[in-house]
Amino acid sequence: MSAAAAWVEPSLDMDKLSYEIFSILESKFLFGYDDPKLLLPSMPATPAAPRIRSATSGAVRVLSIDAAGVDFAGAALARLEASLRKQVGDPDACVADFFDLAAGSGAGGVLAALLFTRGHDGRPLFSVAEALRLLAKHGRRLASSAAQRKGILAGLLCRSGGLLRRVFGDATLRDALKPVLIPCYDLATGAPFVFSRADAVEADGYDFRMEEVCAATCADPAAGAAAVEMRSVDGRTRIRAVGGGLAMWNPTAAAITHVLNNRREFPTAAGVKDLLVVSLGGAEAPASLGKAPSLLSVADIAMITGRAQADVVDQAVGMAFGERRASNYVRIQGCGATERGVESVLFQGRKLSEQTNGEKLDLVAAELIKEHERRKRSAVPTVVLKPSTTPARSSSCC
Repeated sequence: MSAAAAWVEPSLDMDKLSYEIFSILESKFLFGYDDPKLLLPSMPATPAAPRIRSATSGAVRVLSIDAAGVDFAGAALARLEASLRKQVGDPDACVADFFDLAAGSGAGGVLAALLFTRGHDGRPLFSVAEALRLLAKHGRRLASSAAQRKGILAGLLCRSGGLLRRVFGDATLRDALKPVLIPCYDLATGAPFVFSRADAVEADGYDFRMEEVCAATCADPAAGAAAVEMRSVDGRTRIRAVGGGLAMWNPTAAAITHVLNNRREFPTAAGVKDLLVVSLGGAEAPASLGKAPSLLSVADIAMITGRAQADVVDQAVGMAFGERRASNYVRIQGCGATERGVESVLFQGRKLSEQTNGEKLDLVAAELIKEHERRKRSAVPTVVLKPSTTPARSSSCC
């Protein structure tokens, strides 16, 4: 059985957060900052909790997906969705029902878009299983093409008649069911750009077609992809985009910053005690990356840099959560459900997790359901989404 297939069936069995840290993470993307005044004071190490616990007063639920490829993140999400369905007793439950915001970079951004875009019936356009079947079906169709050698998404995102154009149609960022954050790097301004539903709802100048957003975040120059020339729906904002993995391989810090500074949509989120973050990393680096530096290709170097950036984000986020690291922040990284991934530990570097990836996902599924049920009984809203002015879209994709 493949590692991906092993994920699918679940086994039942500082509050004092410094906003400056996340502002630095988002604006500097974790490189080049050496101001000693920004270092956190020493704190005693906190042992891992035996299970995931959400804040008793309610938690904003954040999903973040690295630019790590469809296989790993898709398998992890399939496991999570299957666990949610089994525990809640609803075969139609979707991942999007249990998260308040989704951030994704590269292939992770495409998954976020597929899972959090509104369909014609007001429900998510795809469940995880449906999205993976779609990608697998059309991936096989591309198996012998030059585009497939650059990755499945290269062919799916073809600028002329591509699959995702048929999937999303004219859907834009405003058609996302929940807030989404999908990064790219804008060559026109020489700076990262984050596509955001919140911005799109505020102004047409920040609303973009979802198909183009996916193309932008997946445009990897190391794989021979050209920059994506795109305009906002009103034509006022122009972007010349290359892949989100180059700018923000791991978008977790940006997602947390967005929630903590967006009081309109997340009025109760004042610190990490009010968050429940699930961050999906990548599988282990392929053996080919063990070659001498002089033998590495541009693509190899880009991958190493991206994954190193992702680990730095994980380390910084873990430290910012402090003693809540084991209860409010879950990082899934590894190759399969039965494996124990490596995770950051406060002031102890990185170590092997005490729980398998599958066990973590089953536990966090239970906490997501608890928060879902808590909100049904609460008179105080945890999330107040800005309304979209556009109708739900339907998909004509086969």
